Amino acid sequence: MPDKGPEGRLPAEIEAARKLFAGPCEFVAGAASLESMPGFSLPEVAFAGRSNVGKSSLVNALTGRRTLARTSSSPGHTRQINFFDLAGRLFLVDLPGYGFAQVSRSMKETWQDLASAYLRGRPTLKRICVLIDSRHGVKDTDRETMKNLDSAAVSYQIILTKVDYLKKGDIPRAIAAAEAVARQHGAAHPEVLPTSSETGFGIADLRAEIASAALL
Repeated sequence: MPDKGPEGRLPAEIEAARKLFAGPCEFVAGAASLESMPGFSLPEVAFAGRSNVGKSSLVNALTGRRTLARTSSSPGHTRQINFFDLAGRLFLVDLPGYGFAQVSRSMKETWQDLASAYLRGRPTLKRICVLIDSRHGVKDTDRETMKNLDSAAVSYQIILTKVDYLKKGDIPRAIAAAEAVARQHGAAHPEVLPTSSETGFGIADLRAEIASAALL
């Protein structure tokens, strides 16, 4: 029997996911309303997190592209729900950031309403990756989002971003702290994955996790 990797994934699973994410990936829709979202043709995995947590950078790293999803150092850059078709098998969905986006209160409420409508209206949604900046840990806005996902009965998983900013010995502590939070939420996946869009750390494992959650 093949040996499993450090995260319990077989090399064949890692390779199959690598090939999937190396396939064609195209922007198909930027939805500002439920009506403008694509039809329910493919399973979906969405990315949520505080403004500037690195959602767009992570989508780019997963697909091996630099500019598939637009990135910005200004919080609140993603202002709609962006859908990317991955090899005709899966939608990757980039949600607007929450938290400290530098926009009006009315705009924040509009984004929140849009995200809520997405959660309620997408039966093809298989999992949400809730991105947490590993340098700062889980914040109150993250906990609020996780409670909303619990209520919506949407499966989600905490993904730590920017672990390249941490000392090597601090990464296990950041993972343990996030896993402790995950255990308090019924819809949360128990495993927390650390990643770095800059160095590629953890990207292969996240690809395999997404493929498993969405396609199996």
